[in-house]
Amino acid sequence: MKKIFVATLTLLLLTTFSNHTYAANVPTRPVQEEIIYDIVIDRFNNARQLPSEQVDVNDPFTYNGGDLAGITQMLDDIQQYGFTAISLSPVMENAPKGYHGYWIVDFYKVEEEFGTMEDLTKLVEAAHERGLKVYMELVTNFVHESSPLVSEKLNDGWFKEVETVDMDGPFYWLGNVKQFDQENEEVERFLLDVALYWMEEVDIDGYVLHAADFASSSFLETLANEIKKKDTDFAIIANTLQNDAFDRLCQIEAIDAVADLKMMETIQQVLAHPDEPIAKLYDLTKNSDCSKRLLFADTKNTPRFPFLFRENGRNEVTTWTLTLAYLYFTPGVPIVYQGSEVPMYGQKFPENQLMYDAITKDPELEKVFKRLSSMRKEFKPLVHGDFEQIAVEQGFSLFKRTYEGETVYVGINNDSESRVVVLDGIDENKQLRGLLQDETVRAHKDGKFYVGLPRESAEVFIIEENKGINWGFNLSVIFIVVLFVLAVVYLSMKQKRREKNV
Repeated sequence: MKKIFVATLTLLLLTTFSNHTYAANVPTRPVQEEIIYDIVIDRFNNARQLPSEQVDVNDPFTYNGGDLAGITQMLDDIQQYGFTAISLSPVMENAPKGYHGYWIVDFYKVEEEFGTMEDLTKLVEAAHERGLKVYMELVTNFVHESSPLVSEKLNDGWFKEVETVDMDGPFYWLGNVKQFDQENEEVERFLLDVALYWMEEVDIDGYVLHAADFASSSFLETLANEIKKKDTDFAIIANTLQNDAFDRLCQIEAIDAVADLKMMETIQQVLAHPDEPIAKLYDLTKNSDCSKRLLFADTKNTPRFPFLFRENGRNEVTTWTLTLAYLYFTPGVPIVYQGSEVPMYGQKFPENQLMYDAITKDPELEKVFKRLSSMRKEFKPLVHGDFEQIAVEQGFSLFKRTYEGETVYVGINNDSESRVVVLDGIDENKQLRGLLQDETVRAHKDGKFYVGLPRESAEVFIIEENKGINWGFNLSVIFIVVLFVLAVVYLSMKQKRREKNV
């Protein structure tokens, strides 16, 4: 009887914890609370330094040497910027020169140029120890033409013509793949098996579905539902190659976030230039019923955002402050492409996919990323709150976010001049305290709050009791001024005495 009880208890425990076994440091937070760092494995960091005939650091169309161990080595640096999750480019075995991960020949093996299954497991474990989640890009549309799978299934209805897309530049790899016909039941079962295999083999936390706009809605719905059935906390993000599938993909309930290329293009147009109204970004959000937006300023397939704003003479720290204020403090899941935070510059492919350059890191920019990410984590309304644009003055927009009775205001001024907006409806006995610039706004005689921001700046305001004049701060300033004046007087008198003696 005792043995039966122990066996039953063991089975119950295994069943209870079989869905997902997180390290103690990894909370089961929803994907909406993440700040994702997007990594191209081959172009990030080389830790093993092993010789390989496929590696040529001078050829952007083949492997440059980045590996899984190299990412593990850099996890502390990634976390230092405030990122809470990493997204890996495809890890599966690829055809020669398939550094990008889209020329898959074996869906069940790790590409040896990246390392081994053990390296991948160590990376996930090390990330979880730091509280970081690990997402993996899952390719469900394409297979390389040299894969044994193609010769075996070519006449079995497994493949169809590759959908038309510009195959120049970053999409050149499409010229060497076959596209799965996901309406074929055997194909569907195969791809489901691949997805479940990697969930079981490695304790990853989510998938980024590559080129979800190429996939059929029925297949994606089946795939997402099966994944959620196995693990309800497993994140599913839909990435796209073109910008015409956002609304369709948003309708699939089990998908947690969807890339919005139109929003990215608008972010680039607005924030790479001064004096463009932030309201343009709000209009896109307001006119969409989807609240599952993946927010980003660039990707590995576009010009790097720092290149775009530098072309217009904008400062890195200033522009990233404005951009992160929108990415981090408005509805959506922010994701940053590796290197753009350094910042790295690349006008087009392949310059936008060069090896990660840690040497050019800007310490001031790192502080900006860290500070704004900390604020996003601390104030729940910045992630989950209702979102409303309540005041606009040319390039300055003031947003209101409310969640569970707590209200936070986000101001972004993209103008080349200071701007002021009027805010009412707040108790006159309250004050607005800025968290970035430490500004305090109190009610005017008319009971309204006049919120001003300097040129090209952002601020986050919280509501608190009116503390009146900050005597401690003001007295300290007065004391410093008095000391300065006394020092000037003393030096002047000393100079006059010297002149008399002469």
